[in-house]
Amino acid sequence: MLRTLALLLSIALALPVYAEGFITRLLNKPVPGGVAVVDLGNGSVAPQVRYQGKPALVIREDGQRWIAILGIPLTAKPGVQHVGVDGSPRSFQIEPREYRAQHITLKNKRQVNPNPDDLKRIERELAEQTEAYRRFSPNQPSNLLFDKPVDGPLSSPFGLRRFFNGEERNPHSGLDFAAKAGTPIKAPAAGQVILTGDYFFNGKTVFIDHGQGLISMFCHLSQIDVKVGEQLGRGEILGKVGATGRATGPHLHWNVSLNDARVDPAIFIGAFKP
Repeated sequence: MLRTLALLLSIALALPVYAEGFITRLLNKPVPGGVAVVDLGNGSVAPQVRYQGKPALVIREDGQRWIAILGIPLTAKPGVQHVGVDGSPRSFQIEPREYRAQHITLKNKRQVNPNPDDLKRIERELAEQTEAYRRFSPNQPSNLLFDKPVDGPLSSPFGLRRFFNGEERNPHSGLDFAAKAGTPIKAPAAGQVILTGDYFFNGKTVFIDHGQGLISMFCHLSQIDVKVGEQLGRGEILGKVGATGRATGPHLHWNVSLNDARVDPAIFIGAFKP
């Protein structure tokens, strides 16, 4: 018996051990609205990964193993999920997470129940923004530990169930920062400006493509200081905080989207709270 245990121990010690790298420890929060990091091994070529029919971000962590970084939709159910790796299925587990409710009172009733003309405008704007979220460029993100886009405390967290004038609407798909009007907004990572606009709900808005399906959206701006096609370095100014669109006061609303799933931006700045 002792010989058998000793033999098993020696075999176990001889096997290579995968130590989680910094990116995995930072980002792996596999909950609805979170991020899952899936180990892909250490092959010589990056595997092709698809999750829910969409291409996924793949990087080599610490110069060793390939990992897939997957955005999990808020609508995902806890339990086993499947991802395709070079056409073969791979599984990972989604853990449960509860999000609290937030009640907001708006004086502008059209921002709760838009009129027919508003609805036509909203539909056009939604299609435009959906296309931006679905963009997948081949370049890798410059960094995955993001900078805060503004210097200010976090206010409304991601995932809140939102009630406007008592009526439930879509959950809060981003992270809000309390900041004064005119506060400069910085790019949290390098990327290309792929969309700007002045939208019914979001007000003045900027989309930045960081690479491989990782997209940032900044809205309610008072001023946009960039143009579509412009390449931004980390920390460069893209606009200023405002209260345009459906906003009760000046603040920055920041979305992060990964493989077209809106995920908690707090994960990327090391501020995630289970």
